[in-house]
Amino acid sequence: MSTHATAMGASGGDRCPLMPTYGPPTLQLVRGEGSWVWDRDGAKYLDLLSGLAVTSLGHAHPAVAEAIAVQSRTLLHVSNLFGTEPGWEVAQTLDRLLGVGQPGWPAEGMRGQVFFCNSGAEANECALKLARRFGGRGRHVVVSAFGSFHGRTLATLHATGQPAKHEAFQPLPEGFRHVAWDDLDALEAALDPSVAAVLLEPVQGEGGVNPADAAYFQGVRRLCDERGILFMVDEVQTGLARCGAWFAHQLLGVEPDVVTLAKALGNGMPIGACWARSEVAAAFEPGDHATTFGGQPLATAAARAVLAVMEAENLPNRVQKAGDRLMTAAAALDGVTAVRGLGLLLALELDGRESKAVTIRMLELGAIVNAVTPTALRLAPSLLITDEEIDLAVELLGKALA
Repeated sequence: MSTHATAMGASGGDRCPLMPTYGPPTLQLVRGEGSWVWDRDGAKYLDLLSGLAVTSLGHAHPAVAEAIAVQSRTLLHVSNLFGTEPGWEVAQTLDRLLGVGQPGWPAEGMRGQVFFCNSGAEANECALKLARRFGGRGRHVVVSAFGSFHGRTLATLHATGQPAKHEAFQPLPEGFRHVAWDDLDALEAALDPSVAAVLLEPVQGEGGVNPADAAYFQGVRRLCDERGILFMVDEVQTGLARCGAWFAHQLLGVEPDVVTLAKALGNGMPIGACWARSEVAAAFEPGDHATTFGGQPLATAAARAVLAVMEAENLPNRVQKAGDRLMTAAAALDGVTAVRGLGLLLALELDGRESKAVTIRMLELGAIVNAVTPTALRLAPSLLITDEEIDLAVELLGKALA
């Protein structure tokens, strides 16, 4: 593994043709299969990040690849003036999975409706507009938590509870308020008559992999019910089995009014979705919201295949077992002071070591992780990761920390 992680550099002496929004890439990856990727020099890496929790079934899953190939030869795009079969089926499946374990959810028929888009930020943008439409004039404020991450459009950036990310882009859209994470009293104090919705993640992914307490989420649901406020849950990173349930809020014992998701849904194909209870979704009228590519048949065909594999593999159960194995083994490593998270969305808190330096060492050893905070590593491997790959991941982490 000595050939890993050579700097990508610019080819032929040319400047990088990409805008400098991500920093210079250290690798140029050319192929993937399952939990593994290869760079242009042939070096192989164990991918413990899955493109930031995106390639939920691993790279180049054959069922998804076949669905994309077939759909690409059949029908790519028709605009939302018309319906398509895969989009209809994916919306029905998402509604059904959101109802798993929820009392009173109809065994057949839809409880809610879905808007398809292209990313998590767009899914949250839809939720924010829906909250304003549902709340009506004078009731437009959305309350979210410090440490949250909801996207990088101007509106979702302001919903994100990280003020340092706001400064370069002021003035941001009005109507956003932030409160302390996992603090019900702070939230209650912020809920004045101008508030239309509360937007929270079950696990703050970009904020450091911080799971919410079940009593907190249940308290938020109670406050929203008492005051006629929407409870919107951002499952962009946590949804679709990542945390050991179809949706992480199902582990916390709540039923949201709005749920957003994206990353895992397409296994790399750009697609996002905003689900809302039918009576909330009815606040939208034709022309209130739209996107040219959202829900097009290529993306929804991929999503249909992803969901079929997830159900066939019973991924929530599989992820619970894999997450327990990874968490237990990682917690025993020298240099790891704590492991937090749910399922296969985990953060390893280090004993004062710089997480960025450890990510570089992991690349040299042949594995991909990322520094989610200055002292914590994030792991979000394929949901189909094997026990042998988990054991190898822990072995490489031990070497990187040694």
